[in-house]
Amino acid sequence: MNEHGIHSPFVFDFITKCLYKKVLNTKQIQSITENRNSLLTNHNKINVTDFGAGSRVFKSNNRSISKIAKNAGISVKRGALLYKIVQYISADEILEIGTSLGIATTYFSLANSKAKIKTLEGCKETARTAIERFDTLKLNNIETIIGDFKDTLPKTLSNKKYDLIYFDGNHQKEATINYFEQCLKTVHNETIFIFDDIHWSKSMEEAWCHITSHPSVTISIDTFQWGIVFFRKEQFKEHFIVRV
Repeated sequence: MNEHGIHSPFVFDFITKCLYKKVLNTKQIQSITENRNSLLTNHNKINVTDFGAGSRVFKSNNRSISKIAKNAGISVKRGALLYKIVQYISADEILEIGTSLGIATTYFSLANSKAKIKTLEGCKETARTAIERFDTLKLNNIETIIGDFKDTLPKTLSNKKYDLIYFDGNHQKEATINYFEQCLKTVHNETIFIFDDIHWSKSMEEAWCHITSHPSVTISIDTFQWGIVFFRKEQFKEHFIVRV
C-alpha cells in the first residue's frame, strides 16, 4: 500500500509529512553517518552479554565492534526515519529498550537536543562503547541505564509518560509482549511505540499480532521491518501495511 490507498487523514499525514518527507538537516544526519562509519572500522573486540534471542550471525559472544555495527546497528535509512518521527511528533520524553552501540540513540538525541532520553542496555561492554560515542558527539541528553531489563524497565517506567518508546532489546515473543504491556501505563493519547524486526521470526510475528489486537492500540502500521502503533482514542481501529 502507498499513501494513495490510505483514507485516514491522520495516517495519511503521518506517512506523507513524516515517513516520506526528506530530512532537512543533512548536516546532523551526516555527523551520525560519520559516527556509524567509525564504528564500522573499529575492529576492537568486546565480550557481549546477550539476554535476548541471541544472534543469527555471531557464533561467539566475543565480537568485534565493526561487525556488531554492521549486523546489529540501525541502517542510515532507518535512523533517518527515527530522526523524522521524533521531530514530527515533537518527542520530549523518549525511551529506548536496547541501546546496543547507541547508533539509534544518536538519531533521537540530534533530532531533539532538548529531549530527555533514557536508553536501557543489558550488556556492560556494549553500553560502555555507546557511552563513549555519546561523549565524543557531546550528546548530553542521554541517560544510559545498564542491567537486566526485568530490573531496569519497571524503575524506568515508574511515574512516567513517554512520547516515544523504541523496542529493540529482545526479539522473543514473551519478552516483547511483556515489555509492551508494562509500557502501556506510560502512554498518553499521542504516544508512539516502535517495534523493530516484527517479522524476524514466527514468534515475533505472533507478538506483533498480539500487540495490534490489544484494545488500547487504535492504529498500527507494518513497514515490513518495523511495527508502529498509536493510542489515539479518537481514531477507529485500523491496520496499515506501508513500505518505507
